[in-house]
Amino acid sequence: MFEPPTLKDIANALGLSTSTVSRALRDTYEISAKTKKLVFDYAEKINYQPNPNALSLKERKSKSIGVIVSEVANHYFSQAISGIESIAYDRGYHVIITQTHESYAREKINTQHLASRSVDGLLVSLSAETADTEHLKYLHDRGMPIVFFDRVPSDIETHKIIANNEKGAFDATEHLINLGRKKIAHLTSSDHLSISIERLHGYTAALNKYNIPVNPDYIKHCPHGGMFPEETEQAILELINLKDKPDAIFIAGDRLSIGALEVLKKLNISVPKQMTVAGFSNSDVLNLFEYPISSVRQPAFEMGKKATEMLLQLIESKYPVTEFDNKVIDTELFVR
Repeated sequence: MFEPPTLKDIANALGLSTSTVSRALRDTYEISAKTKKLVFDYAEKINYQPNPNALSLKERKSKSIGVIVSEVANHYFSQAISGIESIAYDRGYHVIITQTHESYAREKINTQHLASRSVDGLLVSLSAETADTEHLKYLHDRGMPIVFFDRVPSDIETHKIIANNEKGAFDATEHLINLGRKKIAHLTSSDHLSISIERLHGYTAALNKYNIPVNPDYIKHCPHGGMFPEETEQAILELINLKDKPDAIFIAGDRLSIGALEVLKKLNISVPKQMTVAGFSNSDVLNLFEYPISSVRQPAFEMGKKATEMLLQLIESKYPVTEFDNKVIDTELFVR
């Protein structure tokens, strides 16, 4: 079994006491520069790392943060996680990533597991199934620092960071209208998710601006955000089987965009001749389709960085934080 080197190993090898080695590594003034150099050089040679459990007991900090997202394979989340890690590791924190796969039950288990691992704080993007946030409220009320990003609850008062979903959805829908489309459907995730609500607002605002009536039959919710291909397929089939079928679809998510294009291809519906599509996506996979679709891109890496900075500010604050930021970051429409 692997046994990492200890203070005692360094002390025995150099003929010093463990307290001298400990003080030398902490760079205290009572140890001579010569002894410090001797200890540092040897510690580096044997790749000595302070025991994180011992440190956390002493400092009451684990120097780790938990991250809860729907899935790492989602391009938005993989880019956001890169942003999270770029800040966390620079500041000496480890990152523990968990996935909910859009399941409320799994989100609860992941939350409890991370809390039991004594993480110093949580970065959370809610699952598509999550309507009740009691499990997170419970921890928040007991002092656990939590920052929400992308998919945020309205009933927990803490730092939150989101993309400008409403404007992004407005831009994408307006783009379809400018292409001459008047019968625009909307494919989106579960109806209670903050991103679904905001993107639906943007879609309807664009239709209203151009005096195009909002047709409820054209709005399709996929309760798991396209995680299950049959959900996306069912929604597309319902749209194309309508008597007055749409001539365009604005799709409000990464996985949904790719899933919908696959279904349209399978049904031999030509994009854009028979159906024009615009989506919300951070994936470059869209460039590989026969007809690359225009999409709204979120600044995922920036959002991950900013969320982590906000969380570390909560973790490292010497006083309780009572003023919270709700940051909204602009999206960009990529016309392909």
